[in-house]
Amino acid sequence: MGHLITVATCTLNQWSLDFGGNLERILASIRIAKERGATLRVGPELEITGYGCQDHFLEGDTGLHSWEVLAKILESEDAKGILCDIGMPVTHKNVIYNCRVIIYDGKIALIRPKMWLANDGNYRELRWFTPWMKHRSTEEHYLPRIIQKVTGQIKVPFGDAVVSTKDTCIGVELCEELFTPASPHILMGLDGVEIFTNSSGSHHELRKLYRRVDLIREATSKVGGIYLYANQQGCDGDRLYYDGCAIIAVNGHVIAQGSQFSLQDVEVVTATIDIEDVRAHRAASSRSMQAAGAERYQRIEVDWALSGGKFGVREDGEPGDLAMTDRRFEVRFHKPEEEIALGPACWLWDYLRRSRTQGYFVPLSGGIDSCATSVIVYSMCRLVADAAKNDDEQVIADARRIVGEPEDSAYVPTDAREFCNRIFHTCYMGTENSSTETRGRAKELAEAIGSYHTDLNMDTLVTAVRNLFSFVTGVKPQFRAHGGSPAENLALQNIQARLRMVIAYLFAQLLPWVRGRSGGLLVLGSANVDESLRGYLTKYDCSSADINPIGAISKTDLKRFIAWAKDAFDLPILEQFLTAVPTAELEPITETYVQADEADMGMTYDELSVFGRLRKVEKCGPYSMFTKLVHEWGSILSPTQIADKVKLFFFEYARNRHKMTTLTPSYHAEQYSPDDNRFDLRPFLYPSRFPWQFKKIDEVAATLRDKSQLKAKTD
Repeated sequence: MGHLITVATCTLNQWSLDFGGNLERILASIRIAKERGATLRVGPELEITGYGCQDHFLEGDTGLHSWEVLAKILESEDAKGILCDIGMPVTHKNVIYNCRVIIYDGKIALIRPKMWLANDGNYRELRWFTPWMKHRSTEEHYLPRIIQKVTGQIKVPFGDAVVSTKDTCIGVELCEELFTPASPHILMGLDGVEIFTNSSGSHHELRKLYRRVDLIREATSKVGGIYLYANQQGCDGDRLYYDGCAIIAVNGHVIAQGSQFSLQDVEVVTATIDIEDVRAHRAASSRSMQAAGAERYQRIEVDWALSGGKFGVREDGEPGDLAMTDRRFEVRFHKPEEEIALGPACWLWDYLRRSRTQGYFVPLSGGIDSCATSVIVYSMCRLVADAAKNDDEQVIADARRIVGEPEDSAYVPTDAREFCNRIFHTCYMGTENSSTETRGRAKELAEAIGSYHTDLNMDTLVTAVRNLFSFVTGVKPQFRAHGGSPAENLALQNIQARLRMVIAYLFAQLLPWVRGRSGGLLVLGSANVDESLRGYLTKYDCSSADINPIGAISKTDLKRFIAWAKDAFDLPILEQFLTAVPTAELEPITETYVQADEADMGMTYDELSVFGRLRKVEKCGPYSMFTKLVHEWGSILSPTQIADKVKLFFFEYARNRHKMTTLTPSYHAEQYSPDDNRFDLRPFLYPSRFPWQFKKIDEVAATLRDKSQLKAKTD
C-alpha cells in the first residue's frame, strides 16, 4: 500500500454579499469533507463574498466582512484537522487582490493572490483586482487585528509560493490561470508540486464544459499530479449561472466528477488517491531533466501529513468515494438540449427563491419562444419535485415560503404539475389578428404543464389607443393589408406589442391577489438571441420583462430543445409548436398573406446564428464577414447574393442596436449574445449603412462576379 490521501473539492451555491449564508455553506462543505475522511478541502473562487460582487469589491466593507467570516472559519472546530483552501478578496499594501487563503488548525499558512485575471466576455476582474506580478516571490502581509486575536499571528506569507506538508506538496492555480498558455501548474509540477488546486467562478455556456475538462486533463497528463477543480454553482445575483461540475483528475484521467446542474446548495466530491501514482508517472528521463533545472518556489511548511486521514471511510463505517485512479470513469456531458432544460431552470429557481417573490408570469403566445420559456419553468418545477422527493430540506423550505405555506406546514412539492399551478401563471393575449391555432396551442400547453392559465382579447384596448390617436390628429392609421403605409403598419403592430407588456405587469401584480395570496410575480421574457441580434422585436413590448431565460439561446437550439422535451417530459403538444410557422400575428391575416418571422426579417434563423457567431466570436466586421461567407456559402450563393445578405444584416443590426440598451437581463448561454449591458460592449448609434465598408464589399463582389462570368465564357 502506498501513501493514500483522501482529497475533497466542492461546488457551493454562494450568493454575492450573503456573508452569513456563504459562511454556513463553506462550513457545511468542510464538515462533509471531513466525514468522508478528506484531509484537504478546496472551495470555489471568492467563496466568502460570492464571485459576482462586481463594484462591491471596491468597498472597504466587503473586505472587512470577508475577514470577519474568515475569523469564524478559523475559530470553528469544523475547520480543525483538515487543510482548507478558502477564497476571498485581500487588500495588501492598499492593493486589492483576488486571493486563496490556505489555513490549517486555526492558522493561516499562506495567502496566494491570483496572477492572471479573467477580463474577457462577462469577466471584468481587472476593474476590481490587480494581478500579482512578483512570480515565485512572497512578501509579509500584516493581518488585521480581528485575525490576530484568533490565530496569534501578526504576519503571514503573501504571494506566489507552494505549501509543503510532511508527505507531499500543494500548489494553487486560480481559475483563469488554467486557461492561459503558460499555466502555473507546469513550473510548479517541475518543482515537485504533486497536488494542484483550482478554485473557479466559471459560468455555464452551451457546449463549454468540453473545453474545461480537456484543460483539466491536459494539466496533469504531461507533468503528472492530482488536480482538484472547485467551482461555484447557481445564480449569485446576475445573468450568469455557475455550473459547478467539481472534478478530481490524476495523471490526465478524470476519476471523480460532481453535477453540472443541481438545486443542492452544497456538493462535495471526494476521492482517495495513492500519491505514489504521481511519482511513478513522473519517472521519465525528459521530465526529470527539465525538473532538475526548474526555478524554485518558496515552500511554506505545514507540520502535518495529508495521508493521516481515514482514506474515504465515513463515520458510519461505510466506504466513501474510493476512486483509485480508475481509468474506466467516464466524464458526464449533457447534450445541449439537456443543458437548456437544466441550466436556465436552476437559474430561475435561484432567482425566484432569492428575490422572495411568489412565482412567474409569461405571456404565452402559442409560438415556440414563449413555449420554450414555459417548458423551462416546468423543468424547474420538475427539479423542485425531484429534490423534494429526495428530502432536500432547503428546497422544501423555499417552496413552502414561495407558495405561501407556513414553515411548519406538511406541504411537500412532490408533484411538478401541482407545484407549477401554484407558482406559474400564463396568459394568452389575443387580438383580431390572432389565430385559433395559436390560442389552442397556448391553452393545451398550459394544461399539459399545469400552469394557471388565463385567456383574453385585448381588441378594446388596441381600438381605444388607435381612436385616441385619431381623435388628437384627425387621421386614422391603417394596416398595410388595408392600404396603409409602412409607417402606419409598423405603428399599429407596436401598439399591440406594447400593450401586452403593460397587461403582463398588471396581471403579474394582481393574479396572486385574485387567488387569495399576497405578493407578486416576476414577468419572464421570451425573446431569443437571434431576434435580439437582428432587432426583430418591439422596444418595450413583451421582450421587456424582469428576466429572460432564453435571451441568449438561438432559435435553432430552442427548436432542438422543444423536440427533446416532447419525449423527455412527455408533452406531445410540443409537436404542434415545432411544425408551426413562426409568426408575430400582429398584422391582419388575408387570403394571400400570413405574417411570418423569417419573411419579415429578410433572413433565416440559421443565417442569423452564423452572422452572430462571426460578428462576436470571430470578431468580424462587415467586410471580413463577407469574405468568410464567400468561401463558406460560395457553392450555393453568388458573391452578390452573399453581399446583399451581409449588408442587410448589418443595416438592421445597426439601426436596431439601441434596443439592446434596454434588453431584459437574460440567462447567458451563448457566445454571441448581443447583451449591451455587460457582455457585448459596442456603440448603439451607428452609421447605419456602413458606407465605407459596404462600398468595399460591393467592389469585391463585382470583381468576383466578373471573374465568374469570364470563366463561364472561357469554359
